[in-house]
Amino acid sequence: MTQSCTVILNKKQIAHKLKRIAYQIYETNVDDDEVVIAGIKENGFLLAKKLKVILEKISPIKVLLCEVVIDKKMPTNPIQTSLLQEEYTGKSLLLVDDVLHSGTTLIYGVKHFLNVPLKQFKTAVLVDRNHKKYPIKADFKGISLSTSLNENVAVIFEKNNDRAVLE
Repeated sequence: MTQSCTVILNKKQIAHKLKRIAYQIYETNVDDDEVVIAGIKENGFLLAKKLKVILEKISPIKVLLCEVVIDKKMPTNPIQTSLLQEEYTGKSLLLVDDVLHSGTTLIYGVKHFLNVPLKQFKTAVLVDRNHKKYPIKADFKGISLSTSLNENVAVIFEKNNDRAVLE
């Protein structure tokens, strides 16, 4: 049995959504010289890298990239970051993931950064699924999508073929 996929965002649409999110980040941090964009490992970090490129192109803001490693099967396990805590203390930080489904990954990511005094803390996702089991929201999102619980949204990054699909 083959599983059918519906493309919900193509490469051009993803690029447009990311550019809009980058402008929102700039507007929110217009008085900052530097922001930290922390991407949750794999797709969240790939999105963070794309946002960094766009943000540095449209603004004078310097972007510090941070990779956040969360065990998605056991999110209570210690979280690892590619930056030392001192490198993001007192700065504006944006936590990025590809899809907000139940909110588990994002809420544990937020919990990790709550132990650090930050100037500002925001979240961003490309796709918001609207199936949250935790009280978390994305401050910046590419698209909100109401789906059934048995459907899956996957963001796929391939050279010249980035896309978000509904499986």
